[in-house]
Amino acid sequence: MDQASIAIAIFLFTYALIMSERIHRAVAALLGASLLLMLKIVPWENVPDYLDLDTLLLLTGMMIIVNTAKKSGLFEYIAIKTAKMARGNPIRVLLLFSFVTALVSSFLDNVTTVLLLTPMLLYVTRLMELDPVPFLLAEIFASNIGGTATLIGDPPNIMIGSAAGLTFNDFLTNMAPIALVDLLLAFVFIYLFYRGELKVSPEKEEKLGSILNRMDEKGAIKDLRLFEKSVTVIMLVVVLFFVHDRLNIEPAVVAMFGASVLLVWFKESPEEVFEKIEWPALFFFGGLFIVVGGLVQTGVIEGIAEKLVDYVHTDAQALLLITWFSAFSSAIVDNIPLTATMIPLIKAMGAFFNTYPLWWALSLGACLGGNGTAIGASANVVVIGIAERERIKISFMDFLKVGMIIMVLTVGAGAAILWIRYMGV
Repeated sequence: MDQASIAIAIFLFTYALIMSERIHRAVAALLGASLLLMLKIVPWENVPDYLDLDTLLLLTGMMIIVNTAKKSGLFEYIAIKTAKMARGNPIRVLLLFSFVTALVSSFLDNVTTVLLLTPMLLYVTRLMELDPVPFLLAEIFASNIGGTATLIGDPPNIMIGSAAGLTFNDFLTNMAPIALVDLLLAFVFIYLFYRGELKVSPEKEEKLGSILNRMDEKGAIKDLRLFEKSVTVIMLVVVLFFVHDRLNIEPAVVAMFGASVLLVWFKESPEEVFEKIEWPALFFFGGLFIVVGGLVQTGVIEGIAEKLVDYVHTDAQALLLITWFSAFSSAIVDNIPLTATMIPLIKAMGAFFNTYPLWWALSLGACLGGNGTAIGASANVVVIGIAERERIKISFMDFLKVGMIIMVLTVGAGAAILWIRYMGV
């Protein structure tokens, strides 16, 4: 058995373990990586070539910032403020929570966003005596769409940005307009699909508005000084993300700088913050990079790229192939290992095609494909889990009927925008 065959076997074995969820995905990735290193398919001295430190450090820095800011009550404050702005109108609640979810998800990870906003959304729908399912689905779709908009919005974008050398502003100019169009599409579809369930009497709307007005968002702030420091540092980090390419500073450096400034300013022991860093996610990334590195090291990825050229002859065909393959794949499997696999493939396709639009096609498909099924993205699983604890049933098929249409609509619209922009049609 040659090294390429062994690398493929280990990759498929690792992927099967991740999909089965019989063991934690971080353990599965580390097992696959260690097998490749033990068998010397990936030489130890080549590990730094495949271990993407830009991605790992950017994730670490943002995790520290979010976990520290969370202690101040910042995100609860945002949720209450949003609910008050809706003033008891169901359509306004749907629109505002969708917009705020997308906006927050464009800067924080999707799971953190839905964990913080879902309880408030459930509270508001309970007061309105409305079915919460349309609102929860809108929140899920908005979180995944919002994550598409920026370099730091979703892990696939962080990986793509690091691999292709794309800046924060590159993502804003290419993906943010698509995310905005897709958010509006998703909102309109949810409204039309559930419009009969989004009605309350004027009396009930007025009563709910008065209840919400009495809520004190300032009461959600647990630590005012930390709240002010968190807002200041987050704004500083966002500004630096906008100009990092002009300053010739990597996004990972910006995130680590923001994290260290907040920790120094916070003046408390960092142990509690460090404990809340999602270490399993970081080890999962690290192991996965090495597993995919095995396919690169043995020439498997390059061979697949050459085979694709037999069937895909133009840049436009390559764009559509990457978009729809990554979208439907992300609806079934985790978009992180999918992205890790696709990145070296797109690099290898650079010998035959213009890869610049292909990076945006991968971002589009990997981030929005998760809207297709109930297991397509972590945010989906988290929100459905919270709903179940509140005895709100969202079945796999119920989600699929709405999610697959949303996925096709949003990915199709995004692909059309990319086609018009880069294929000159």
